[in-house]
Amino acid sequence: MLEESIPHFAEIADELSQVTVEIRSGGRSGIGAGILWAPDLVVTNAHVARAPCVGVGLADDRWVDAHLVVADRRVDVALFRIPRCGVAPAAFSDSDTLRVGALVVALGHPLGLRRTLTAGIVHALGPARPGGRRFIHADVRLAPGNSGGPLADTAGQVVGMNTMIVGGLALAIPINDVRRFVASATASEAAASAT
Repeated sequence: MLEESIPHFAEIADELSQVTVEIRSGGRSGIGAGILWAPDLVVTNAHVARAPCVGVGLADDRWVDAHLVVADRRVDVALFRIPRCGVAPAAFSDSDTLRVGALVVALGHPLGLRRTLTAGIVHALGPARPGGRRFIHADVRLAPGNSGGPLADTAGQVVGMNTMIVGGLALAIPINDVRRFVASATASEAAASAT
């Protein structure tokens, strides 16, 4: 009975590895992670999106060029379009239902170590400072190369996008906020192409 309630982290890592991309902007060193949002879309942090065209590394070691659709440095989210890659995109959970104490995992490329998994619990849900915007605060261990990668629940569903570390805790943008950003960006892109 107890064994059934213990998450299988290797399986979660395998699932998340398929939808966690590597983002490179010039040079050969990885600068961050991203989430395969759709077969032709990748989301990441705006601070990872250092150029209008970046290289995106997929789980099968293919590299494709990604072109910036939009980046908003205020909310620290960027959307890139890639050639359709034939890979199923990430599965998403409702971040509004996330609770303090929930077990979460993060996958990324910290310090050049590709597709590294770390786990922790949600400490808080709210602004990092009074009057600020809402984040998921978790004690997962992040380092440069995790930015833009997924924070997921124990079902492997993405609940947030890892962004920064403040006071020793990882902060992630709730995935529902990212969902609204992508919906707005793709609607604007469609309207622009129709004119």
